[in-house]
Amino acid sequence: MHTFTVTERDVTQAWIAACNKLDRKDNPDRTGLHTVVRIADPTSDDPVFRTELDRLRTARGLWPLETVASTLFPTTLAARTTGPNDLAERYRRIYPVIKRYPGNGRGTYFGRLVSYPAASKAGVNQLGTVISRLRAQAAGTKIAAAYEIDIAAVTETAEEGGSELLVHTAGKDNSYIGFPCLSHISLQLDRDRRVHAAALYRSHFMFERAYGNYLGLGRLLAYIAQQAELACGTLTVVAGHARLDGPITQLRPLLTGTSRLAA
Repeated sequence: MHTFTVTERDVTQAWIAACNKLDRKDNPDRTGLHTVVRIADPTSDDPVFRTELDRLRTARGLWPLETVASTLFPTTLAARTTGPNDLAERYRRIYPVIKRYPGNGRGTYFGRLVSYPAASKAGVNQLGTVISRLRAQAAGTKIAAAYEIDIAAVTETAEEGGSELLVHTAGKDNSYIGFPCLSHISLQLDRDRRVHAAALYRSHFMFERAYGNYLGLGRLLAYIAQQAELACGTLTVVAGHARLDGPITQLRPLLTGTSRLAA
């Protein structure tokens, strides 16, 4: 079993470190199990590096990284709204159109956060619930990890709901591959009024998805923190199965600063 844990300062350095951990002579499949990537500042990355990575991606017909990130957090739409409830309402209105785009037939990650499948026709706005609970906790006794309440289903109200953002839906998401690879996002509040996030993926393709996912998760965490009047903390991404896919020989020149083929 090949596994690893990396901790880096920003999205770019974390992604490079994770890729290099997978690209080893003793790991010919370039895969890992239960891998952990921790990013100290998930709102920061190297725009020059991102542009070069995007060049390789678009040459292979993949979505731009900004498009991947927007499936987790729609930055442009959020900037035009007055708060999380307004954002959720506006996203719900355009969700049917978004789902018509190639690859979105089963929805988007952000769609699951603001319209999680439930008994109510509109679905559950988990984003608003999480922000409300974090804001309330920050104003009183700071409970670090009292948010892991929902396991297989999310409740309808902020009073009953937790601060765990569910994506996978039991009984609905039964495919072996494809959406959703992200299962849930768990949030923790520390004594310094910082909110941290841990995201669990069943599978992560490093070239196709991971960098854009890191960007989107970081922006989502920053938005939640800002709306809850807290500081943005670290992002930890756990992948049950990680794979370094893509054009390896073209990727290696980008993976500078470490030994790419360490024994």
